[in-house]
Amino acid sequence: MTGGRLDVASLAAIDVHVHVHADTHGHLALDDELGAAAARYFKGDPYDPAVPDIAEDYRRLNMAAVIFTVDAEAATGQPALSNSEIADLAAQHPDVLIPFGSIDPARGTAGLKLARRLVEEHGVRGFKFHPSFQNFVPNDPAVYPLYAEIEALGVPALFHTGQTGIGAGLPGGRGIKLRYSDPMLLDDVAADFPGLTIIMAHPSVPWQDAAISVATHKANVYIDLSGWSPKYFPPQLVHAANRQLKHKVLFGSDYPLIRPERWLADFEKLEIRDEVRPLVLKDNAIKALGLA
Repeated sequence: MTGGRLDVASLAAIDVHVHVHADTHGHLALDDELGAAAARYFKGDPYDPAVPDIAEDYRRLNMAAVIFTVDAEAATGQPALSNSEIADLAAQHPDVLIPFGSIDPARGTAGLKLARRLVEEHGVRGFKFHPSFQNFVPNDPAVYPLYAEIEALGVPALFHTGQTGIGAGLPGGRGIKLRYSDPMLLDDVAADFPGLTIIMAHPSVPWQDAAISVATHKANVYIDLSGWSPKYFPPQLVHAANRQLKHKVLFGSDYPLIRPERWLADFEKLEIRDEVRPLVLKDNAIKALGLA
């Protein structure tokens, strides 16, 4: 074990959106074409750190990171990285890493059993979904048993919303359908599972107003600000973050495609009230993730 327990009081920030793109054997979560397309979309070079490298990056910044892969094996044919391996490696760095799992809804009943095993045996603290990449409609009743299991386990669910860099610029976007990531589809989920904490990831362009509406209306819904440099945030999102959603927005970078240093440098220049900044950077995440 490299570090001690997670000490939220001493942390500068909590990044709630950090991808694991590679395991310790060098296997990648995205195939070469999708990885290259995402790197072009974010105007960066491919960078695929394994969990120990992520821990070192965030320890240097005095930040904690919520880490996860995305299990989209049914839709893509690409074998998923191991949730249990990610969680067990995170357990070696508990001072900086908070493991989430990812379960392809296509796994059905097996996914329910996996969710419980990941939480009870491997210390997973939440689950990540990417409806467009995993090719499912979030409010499909067929997925509801999985949400019910996650709700019963008492951990949050984080959903990609809005446009995605995965498949961007490729013919047909490699078949990835953006409409599955409309945040209004999550309004049904939030209403039907009031005990489930839902985090809508990213500025939800082209549905930003819908995301603000859902987060304003549903007490169990938050928004993370990952995937965009703050200088490009839609103005209505900045307005809401300063006002009715000041307790509902969370710092997220989308590492490694966007590094936290870049995100924070642009956030410093954003017109966010002084009393709201610590809420966004850490305090809201403590509540949403149940870290208090």
